[in-house]
Amino acid sequence: MRLSLRARLTLTYGGLFLVAGVVLLGATYALFDQQLSRSSTKVLATRVNPAPGTAPPAGSAQQASQEARAMADADRWMRDRREELHDAAVTSLVTQGSIALLVVGGAAAGFGWLIAGRALSPLHRVTETARRIAGSPAADRGLHERIALRGPHDEVKELADTFDAMVDRLDRSFDGQRRFVANASHELRTPLTLGRALVEVAMHRESASPDVRQLGETLLQINARHERLITGLLLLARSENEITNRAPVDLADVVAHVAAQTALEADGSGIAVETDAAEAMTAGDALLLERVVQNLLENGLRHNTDSGWVSVSCRTENGRAVLEVANSGPAVPPYEIPALFEPFRRLDADRLVTAKGAGLGLSIVQSIVRAHNGTVTAVPRREGGLTVTIALPSADPEPELEPEHRPGPLAARA
Repeated sequence: MRLSLRARLTLTYGGLFLVAGVVLLGATYALFDQQLSRSSTKVLATRVNPAPGTAPPAGSAQQASQEARAMADADRWMRDRREELHDAAVTSLVTQGSIALLVVGGAAAGFGWLIAGRALSPLHRVTETARRIAGSPAADRGLHERIALRGPHDEVKELADTFDAMVDRLDRSFDGQRRFVANASHELRTPLTLGRALVEVAMHRESASPDVRQLGETLLQINARHERLITGLLLLARSENEITNRAPVDLADVVAHVAAQTALEADGSGIAVETDAAEAMTAGDALLLERVVQNLLENGLRHNTDSGWVSVSCRTENGRAVLEVANSGPAVPPYEIPALFEPFRRLDADRLVTAKGAGLGLSIVQSIVRAHNGTVTAVPRREGGLTVTIALPSADPEPELEPEHRPGPLAARA
C-alpha cells in the first residue's frame, strides 16, 4: 500500500507524540511510586520508633508483650493499607493516563493531518502545474503557465521559483525555435521563386537546346521539392501553435473533399481509392484537419505498389471521432514506425534527393492531431503498407442554419 507524504507525516507526528507520552507516563509512574514508598516508610518509622525524649511505659513483661503484638498488628495493617493504596493509585494512573494519552494522541494526529495538508498545499500546486504541462498535447503547450507561489521564502517557495525559471527558459526556447523555422522558411521562399522564374525563362527561349530544356525540367523538379519542404516547415510551425478558434468539423465532409482533390493523382498512378465516410464530428481548425487527411492520403498514394489501393474511412466510436487510412505497399518493419513521425525521417528506400515527399508528412499529421488533443497510431499491415488511425475528441454538430446564412462548402473555404 502506497502512503502519501501527508499520511506519512501524520503518522510520524502521531508516533512521536505517543512515544513521548508513554515516556512521560512511565516517568510519572516511577516518581509517584517512589514518593508513595517514601511516605509509607516514614509513617511506619514514626509509628514504630517513638519520638526522642518519650519514656517507655512502665509495666510488666506481659504488658510489654501485648504492646509488641499490637505494634506488629498495626504494622501489618499499615502495610496492607499501603499496598492497597499503591495498587489503586497505580491502576488509576496507568489506566486513566493511558486513556487520556490515546485521546490526546488521536487529537494530535488529527491536528497533524491538518497542519501537514496546509504545509504541503504549495507542493500540490507545483504538482498540478507540472501535470498540466506534461499532459499538454504538444511538448511546448502549456509552458506559459507559472506557479507564482506567494508566501515566506522557504524551501517550498524556492522549489516553486526554480520550477518557474525552468519552464520560462523552456518556453523561450520553444518559441524561438518556432520563430526561427517560420522566418527561415519565409526567407527561403523568395530565392526559390526567383530561381524558378529564371529557369522557366531559360527553358522557354527559342534558342534553348533540348539539353537545356531537360536540365530545366530537372531543376524545376528539385525546386518544387524545396518549395514543398518549406511549405511543410511553415505548416509544421503553425500546427505547433495552440489552436484558440475551434469550430465543429465533420470529418466525413473533409474526407469527401480531399478524395475529390486527389482523384486525378490517384488515376494517374493507378491506385484505387476507397472511401467510407460516416458522420464523425470533432472541434478544431478545418483547414488543418483537411491537411491531415490530405497528407495521409498522399502518403498512401506515393508509397504504394503498382495497382495498389488506399482506404479512407471515418466514424464515431466510444465518444471519439476516428479517422482511419490504410494502404497497400511495401512491408514496413515495426521498429521503423516511430521514426516515420520524426521530421525528415524516411525509410531507407526513400532517402533520395528525388524523393516524392519532403519527409514532413507524418510529422505534420502528428503535430496537428496533438494540437487538437487527439492521438495518432500507425500499425504495419501483414501484407505490406500501413494502417494509420487518428482519434479526436467528439463534438456536437452546429445547429441547423437558414439556407441564406449557411456557410459554403469546404472546397470554397479552402
